[in-house]
Amino acid sequence: MAQQIPITPDSRADDPRADAARGDETHAIADDLAYRRLVIANVVFVGPSGAGDRGWVLVDAGVPGSKGAITEAAAARFGAGARPKAIVMTHGHFDHVGVLEDLAAEWDAPVYAHALERPYLDGSAAYPPPDPSVGGGLMARISPLYPTRPVDVSGHLRLLPEDGSVPPMPGWRWLHTPGHTPGHVSFWREEDRSLIAGDAFVTTAQESAYAVATQRPEIHGPPMYLTTDWAAAHRSVEALARLEPERVVTGHGRPLAGPEMRRALAALAQTFEAVAVPKQGRYVETPARAEDGSAYREP
Repeated sequence: MAQQIPITPDSRADDPRADAARGDETHAIADDLAYRRLVIANVVFVGPSGAGDRGWVLVDAGVPGSKGAITEAAAARFGAGARPKAIVMTHGHFDHVGVLEDLAAEWDAPVYAHALERPYLDGSAAYPPPDPSVGGGLMARISPLYPTRPVDVSGHLRLLPEDGSVPPMPGWRWLHTPGHTPGHVSFWREEDRSLIAGDAFVTTAQESAYAVATQRPEIHGPPMYLTTDWAAAHRSVEALARLEPERVVTGHGRPLAGPEMRRALAALAQTFEAVAVPKQGRYVETPARAEDGSAYREP
């Protein structure tokens, strides 16, 4: 699959040599911001190394079967037995909530999410089905196999405050960036212009198994096979591009930083309909939205 907005490896935000020397099983992109790739998706750790028990936050909860990898990375980075203050969700797709129920219970941690994402996290509604007709590669073709059923963390669930604050993450704000899902959010820290974008846009061609394996960097629209409102997705990318971030970590692909990344993100916003929206697909002409209830299905 052709790159949407090509970008050179020089724009990577992580430093593999420094990560290897540190040996805490994560890739750092700032003193208190790191991520770990779990097969096809990333989880993000917010908090300084050695933060200790309740001194850090986990953003998203990986793919099914990734509990051990997440807890091992957390122990290596923050200290043995260190639990997070909270788990904060960009959205509730299967590759972001894979071990959410287990982690929330084991850590007795609150789970924060947008109100429109709540039905997918309290067991009451499933996502619309994936759309393999969008094309782009093997990951799209096999998307009907991806689970859409909700998880149920209702006992730990908290809604993000309407004022945009993120209670367990001082200095960060949440931004509603719908399109990929109705309640998708991204997280922004103005002080150092750091962006946790979730799947509002990504930095690999997630539809392609080859691209997922090689992690060749590019600025790419949200994963096409699970995006259900393309007009909203476009507006979300435009809003994030206007921030002009210094560094970004997304739900899929490598973290990127610097002026080339900003130029590519601006180009994606400007050319979104041409390069990001699939030529065909069930949600291209008929979006599934929260407003009319079509984004919520029987679980």
